[in-house]
Amino acid sequence: MRLDLTDEQKTFQREIAQFAADRVAPQAASIDERGTFPRELVREAAAIGLMGVTVAEEWGGAGRDYVSYALAIEALANASAVVAVIAAVNNSLVAEPIARFGSDSQKQTWLRRLASGEALGAFALSEEHAGSDAANQQTIARLDDRGYALSGKKVWVANASGADLVIVFAATQPGLRGRGVSAFLVPMDSAGITRVAADDSLGVRGLGCMDLELRDVRVDADCLLGAPGDGFRIAMWALEGGRVAIAAQALGVGEAALAAAVEHARTREAFGQPIGNFQAIQWMIADMAAELDAARMLTLKAADLIGRGADNGRARAATPHAAMAKLYASEAAHRAADKAMQILASKGYRRGSVVERLFRDVRATEIYQGTSEIQRMVISEHILQ
Repeated sequence: MRLDLTDEQKTFQREIAQFAADRVAPQAASIDERGTFPRELVREAAAIGLMGVTVAEEWGGAGRDYVSYALAIEALANASAVVAVIAAVNNSLVAEPIARFGSDSQKQTWLRRLASGEALGAFALSEEHAGSDAANQQTIARLDDRGYALSGKKVWVANASGADLVIVFAATQPGLRGRGVSAFLVPMDSAGITRVAADDSLGVRGLGCMDLELRDVRVDADCLLGAPGDGFRIAMWALEGGRVAIAAQALGVGEAALAAAVEHARTREAFGQPIGNFQAIQWMIADMAAELDAARMLTLKAADLIGRGADNGRARAATPHAAMAKLYASEAAHRAADKAMQILASKGYRRGSVVERLFRDVRATEIYQGTSEIQRMVISEHILQ
């Protein structure tokens, strides 16, 4: 078993880490404080291949492997969870499904623009009563001689404030749950789409999350992604890659928390010596480091399995491994942020501190793109088969 990164992967990792340190980290606090979508920073990320990491070069992407993609998201998240999630949504949930299921015409229209940063994508699956129960789509798509008319409401749509394209999941055969859901490529400037400001969130502020109201939004039949009724399977396929990206995001945040804790333990003195000399602090740091390293192994294993192209029609062979990676990495990173706050004490608990932001940001990784409870269901289902 080979665990070492290739020279190409290491070089790419260093390049993205440098970009994250030089351009992303200095803006992270401001993005969080203002809650503003960092569109210019997204353009800069696109210019170095971060908005279409795994998209083939012929379609304008960077053409890199999935392990490199996970490394890139981790490096971005180490500086800003917000920028990492924006990139993950555009990559995993929009560009990759179009690359995998889109027609040549759809790829010509959207894929190159998404990968280059000329356009930004969003993914509209969640509804008020279709979160964990994603098959329970209440948004309806009716077919007539002019194409499809979409009506419904989507909630917590990441990237929505700056998106040019949204993949909308809607019931074309209501009552059939997942078997009756289809996916549509919908330009965000289509008549009938209204962006509605979502409630402010605890963390990952600046993600551009909005609700979308669709009132008789007309799209041509050729805007259907895949075949009618393929939508739910396409969504699950996309979320599998997305879960690896969220695992990498959590890992990046956890590593930032560990670094802050270590720095404080080395420099903060109590009772005449650095607090890192005390066993209570040492054990917390040891637990953080061990758990994050285990999370990295799970994340890279899942990324490697996806990257090998193990794709059985609509399902990937990496399903349980992606779920394990997201479950463990998100919870390990949460524990790391919690321990970092404990080590920094009042300095970390202060509003506006780096650790306080990390603590808020990491909590979302246990919720979006499948809660920890959903990941446990996916894992156990595969074990018990």
